[in-house]
Amino acid sequence: MRQIILDTETTGLDPSQGDRVIEIAAVELVNLLPTGVTFHRLVDPERDIPADATRIHGFTNADLAGKPKFAEVAADMLAFLGDAPIVAHNAAFDFGFLDAELVRAGFGKLDRSRMVDSLMLAKERYPGMPNSLDALCRRLGVDNSMRSSHNAVLDCGLLAQVYLELMGGKQPGFELAAATGGNGPVLAVVEAVEWVSRPIVVPAERAAAHAAFVAAKVKDALWLKPPFASGEAG
Repeated sequence: MRQIILDTETTGLDPSQGDRVIEIAAVELVNLLPTGVTFHRLVDPERDIPADATRIHGFTNADLAGKPKFAEVAADMLAFLGDAPIVAHNAAFDFGFLDAELVRAGFGKLDRSRMVDSLMLAKERYPGMPNSLDALCRRLGVDNSMRSSHNAVLDCGLLAQVYLELMGGKQPGFELAAATGGNGPVLAVVEAVEWVSRPIVVPAERAAAHAAFVAAKVKDALWLKPPFASGEAG
């Protein structure tokens, strides 16, 4: 199953007030695990970046000078997203900004049926608790020590780990690694645990002592009667 982890950084909080996308990052998952295939673009927002926004994500006007405009990267972004479900933390925020940019660039909006909001998943699992990405990283043991500011690439990597835990965690007994097949990235099973039956051997004297105890304390023990005593019971 292919899914996309997505994050954006913007000049502000409201695209209807002229705020624009400045960074887009996406990470491909197959069967909940990253394949190593990513998409990342810095975008010229065609407007000034407020100081308050710079304090959050660290980007200044100088950082984005000469970068492509959203209309120039939109087709590549849509090709990468394909028709896969899109996972984002507070997904309505990212979808709202991308929809505004896509419409401005002459494309259609993203299908909201593809939206998977990891924030809503976290609220269902941890009601009444802080469920920011940082809070979830701390709660689920995901190392976010390098996250000094918001960064779409880093946040996608962290969210991929958080999302895996929210969906039940790693499957025990399997290690999955990215491999490249003829039709693109796939996941190969590297190793599986083989379970071996190991019977418990009881010393003869302890077995005799247990049999004597049962004979003295338990009347008509069911497990001593056929078919159990003969080992025929399934």
